[in-house]
Amino acid sequence: MAAKAPTIIDVAKAAGVSKSTAARVLAGLPNISDTARERVRAAAVAIGYERNTLAAGMRSGRSGLLGLVIPDISNPFWAEVARGAQDRAAAADLSLMVMSSDWDPATEARHIQALRRARVDGAVINPVSDQVGDLPGAGTPVVLIGSAAEAFAGIPSVGSDIHHAVTLGMDFLVSKGHDMPSLILGPPSRLARTRFLNVVRRHCIARDRDPGDLAIESADYTVRGGRAAMHRLLARRTVGHGCVFAANDMMALGALMALHEAGVNCPRDVSVLGFDGSPIGACSAPQLTTIAKPAREIAARAVSMLIDRIDRGTACAIEELRVHLPGRLVERASVADLSAAVRRRA
Repeated sequence: MAAKAPTIIDVAKAAGVSKSTAARVLAGLPNISDTARERVRAAAVAIGYERNTLAAGMRSGRSGLLGLVIPDISNPFWAEVARGAQDRAAAADLSLMVMSSDWDPATEARHIQALRRARVDGAVINPVSDQVGDLPGAGTPVVLIGSAAEAFAGIPSVGSDIHHAVTLGMDFLVSKGHDMPSLILGPPSRLARTRFLNVVRRHCIARDRDPGDLAIESADYTVRGGRAAMHRLLARRTVGHGCVFAANDMMALGALMALHEAGVNCPRDVSVLGFDGSPIGACSAPQLTTIAKPAREIAARAVSMLIDRIDRGTACAIEELRVHLPGRLVERASVADLSAAVRRRA
């Protein structure tokens, strides 16, 4: 006969506290002394007590579940986002359901419906379309991440500071003696592409360069997309050293693949700068220089904001509506330093 599972009463007896105190501690409620909290938690571990989250959820109206919908879990950048969200949720004793929309609005909508059916307490979503279902309308707290988040008025978001990050990349290229890079950008329908391109254009104008001279190729945010776009750039490339700025690291890695296939050396003949900071960039040949976005921090901040909204309702302070985190340069080996040659010519 199987042994009876320990109950909250057993925890209270082992800790020497009342049942209500033990229940409040294990529910994570405030106004409990540190001593009592430590005794209850130690007793629960010692006797092997496991909280019945389903029953607790029925009493509290909460499921203890959060949702995360991201575009591509196979992309190392988004895997880092998922890890950041998971770590923050676990720190709050919450579980996380992770779903990948594969950049497809219909798939995204199905995932949002699934989260509603699962009665999640809230969700972090990177929207890939102009709609994020009716989750916010259903009263479920939502925090958005990604460049497209700002298109949704009234829904709080956390993301990287695109203007800062793209400017950082352009300043770096100029410091290395590169004039105007060719660009590999996302699909025209994506707001992220528009924001990226606008920063590059303003940077060119500030240096008295005609942004109309920019060579631009569109691609999916994948290795395959970047590879095809790089081959198209090579087909129309003029003489002289080339430089490519890709809108994410997967496209940049595809560009490196295309250069190798075409017998073009990177960085001697063509330099490549990525954007995201995916760990896999350190494994390419040459190692990819990139502008890193703080993937884990973005997700952790979004989950923290979400938990706060769950605890105090869906109202959001104005200063919390949009949070932008800066990027950083990760210099490796895929961008040539032409600055000395440029100075000699000058």
